[in-house]
Amino acid sequence: MQPSKVELDTITLSAVISCCGKNGAWEEALRFFHMMAECHAELHQVTFEAAISACEKAHEWEKALHLMTDMARSSVESNTICFSAALSACEKSGEWESALQLMSVMA
Repeated sequence: MQPSKVELDTITLSAVISCCGKNGAWEEALRFFHMMAECHAELHQVTFEAAISACEKAHEWEKALHLMTDMARSSVESNTICFSAALSACEKSGEWESALQLMSVMA
């Protein structure tokens, strides 16, 4: 029996991004995130959550903030999970000024 091909859509890629992030492979998570444009997969809140959380776990605060900017540019509404992960990335990296700037956007 041959394995079936999996369609690289928003759901599949979001799951892969989440899996990579949970296992410390933030660079791979971002690679799959950027692959979504090539696959014409629609970016959703869940996709951004997974990518920002991957950056947060790796203390990649700049990448997390960049994703927050991308989220706004993509007209995808941010939520508490995204903001919390981005704030946590700043906190873990000692970037309290960046965290305060993000908080001002939230208010």
